[in-house]
Amino acid sequence: MTGGKTIAFFPEQAYGPALNSVGIAQECEELGHEPVFITDPAMEGLFEDYGFEERYVDMSDPEMTAEEKARYWDDFINEHIPNFDRPPREQIDNYIRECWESIVETAKWSEEGLPEVLEEIDPDLICVDNVVLFPATKRYGVPWVRITSCTENEIPDPAIPPYCSGCREDDYEAHWRFEERFKEVIEPVHEEFNEFLESCGVDPYPVGQFFEPSPYLNLLLYPEPLQWDRWLALDPDRFQYLEGCVREEEPYDVPEFDGMDDAPLLYLSFGSLGAGDTELMKRLVEFLGDRPYRCLVNVGEYVDAHDEDEVPDNVEISDWFPQPSVVSKADVVVHHGGNNTTNECLYYGTPAVVMPYAWDGFDNATRVEETGHGFTLHRSDWTDEELASKLEACLDDPEIQGNVAAASEHMQAADGAAKAARLLDDLLAEHA
Repeated sequence: MTGGKTIAFFPEQAYGPALNSVGIAQECEELGHEPVFITDPAMEGLFEDYGFEERYVDMSDPEMTAEEKARYWDDFINEHIPNFDRPPREQIDNYIRECWESIVETAKWSEEGLPEVLEEIDPDLICVDNVVLFPATKRYGVPWVRITSCTENEIPDPAIPPYCSGCREDDYEAHWRFEERFKEVIEPVHEEFNEFLESCGVDPYPVGQFFEPSPYLNLLLYPEPLQWDRWLALDPDRFQYLEGCVREEEPYDVPEFDGMDDAPLLYLSFGSLGAGDTELMKRLVEFLGDRPYRCLVNVGEYVDAHDEDEVPDNVEISDWFPQPSVVSKADVVVHHGGNNTTNECLYYGTPAVVMPYAWDGFDNATRVEETGHGFTLHRSDWTDEELASKLEACLDDPEIQGNVAAASEHMQAADGAAKAARLLDDLLAEHA
């Protein structure tokens, strides 16, 4: 263990990467280091709630109000709800392209304030969890670590499905078709990004690449039970799998449901952004009202969209749950394929029905099903009978139950957050 060092964590402006970094930072603090979080003002208070210092960098127009910043990604997602019924390849021209346009803008805006904030923090190590390069982190002069909290195909390989494609492992024609279309659509956005990199003194990237592996250390959260067989093995001196990073969260007491104490517990969440499709959420709540389960449903900030009198007696809705604590008690989870929820389900041995709508949720959904840890289902094109049968199979199928139990044992033994902290500590010692 090194002496206490300052570690700057710079996660993406989204709850998944942010909370993964919290899990790692908690373990770094246990080793005597001082984690400091760099974040957009829209995320103010999130890391302070876990006891960490925050420093702010505008990742969008600083003239936007705090409320506008906080609502930006919610509004962006809600505008694309009609596109989320489309398969991934048909989202390239709309949601995926516009996402990358916005992501590139965050890199540009952050470069105006990030160098100064790094000078103020004076970190010994910088950890970035994002899908795009922030040049100041590479140029600052201390080791930097890339954390990949999304699916492992964010680090590409010729033999595995392209990032965000949702392709099956062995459907190579689909791999090629998605990759070709992605490069064709994204090229103008990428040219603009390369011009920005060159203005910062950074070499341009090939078409389709927006970030590079760190020459020091790369941490992938993806768990072994879902990993693909790569053609080009990743160098273990630079790439380490963490088997998930489940943060410590407050305990949760499941509410009482009259006459249903022995019924299976179901948890439903589409993440911090996915609850905006309130019509779909209402349909799911109504469906769950006819099922023999106790149900906890995360409806995000849209609680008021649900008439309390219409919420079934076996369903409890809330704007937030301490998710790891809830997943640890659940018998089955319905979710959107976010990497946090996917990892938490496997970590606690909970099978899932994954109903993806965008980004790497499609990759996780396909991988969960083809490795026998649950099922995937279209987010809206399903019948009550289809969803009910998949839920029952998650609860009763001995193969699925065996697979998630084995994944849980493996991941809990690995203790990804603690492993990450040890690797960061070793890197600090090496470059002391």
